[in-house]
Amino acid sequence: MRIVRSESAPAPVAGAPYSQAIATNPGEIIWVSGQVPIDPDTGLLVADDADGQTRMALQNVQAVLVAAGASLGDVVKSTVFLIDMADFSAMNDAYREIFGGHAPARSTIGVAALPLGARVEIEVVACRT
Repeated sequence: MRIVRSESAPAPVAGAPYSQAIATNPGEIIWVSGQVPIDPDTGLLVADDADGQTRMALQNVQAVLVAAGASLGDVVKSTVFLIDMADFSAMNDAYREIFGGHAPARSTIGVAALPLGARVEIEVVACRT
């Protein structure tokens, strides 16, 4: 396995002991750690709404996938964490737009809190063929 790192996505929050992603050798399956909506240039959380935060989280997911030699089209499973299930519709609309016609398997889970006060966190598993 190999560790995947992208400068176009934020580093682990507060130096936490995890990788942005791990890819199997030779990189056919990629597990991307949960991405919160942090702007990698500023290190700050973006937007206060689920739409903007979903877009930034998925932009970070995409950056990590690109570093692994994959794309959003290679995603086979995603998990979305929301602190408020009332944000489901806004998250879903942004998610649908970004993924386009691609619809990987997905779970959406309501949680009590996310790192840095984020409203949305997204993790994915991709399969590069």
